[in-house]
Amino acid sequence: QVQLVESGGGLVQPGGSLRLSCAASGSIFRINAMGWYRQAPGKERELVADITSGGSTNYKDSVKGRFTISRDSAKNTVYLQMNNLKPEDTAVYYCKGVGPFSSYWGQGTQVTVSS
Repeated sequence: QVQLVESGGGLVQPGGSLRLSCAASGSIFRINAMGWYRQAPGKERELVADITSGGSTNYKDSVKGRFTISRDSAKNTVYLQMNNLKPEDTAVYYCKGVGPFSSYWGQGTQVTVSS
C-alpha cells in the first residue's frame, strides 16, 4: 500500500506564492508518476501538473509559467511551487500517485487565494 500526505496549503493574497509538498510512504516502488490535482467547489477534479519517474512534466494551460512541479526522490516527496496565485486557483489540492495497476490519493490540502 502507498500513503500520500500533502502539506503547505493555506490562505494567500492574489499574486502571492505557496509551495505544496506530497510525501509518499509505504510501497513506493509501485509509483511510476505523480501529479497534483485540484477541485474547486461545484467543479470536477482537474489535473494541475504531473511528473513521470523520468522527470517529464505536464501542466494545465492556465498554470503554465506560474506553477512548477518537482520531485526529490531521496525524500520520496513531490512539490508544487505556485507563484502569482489568482483567486481562480482556490481549491482543494490533491496529490496522486500512479502505479502500473493502481492509483493512490492523498487527503488534500486547501488553498485559498483572496484579499
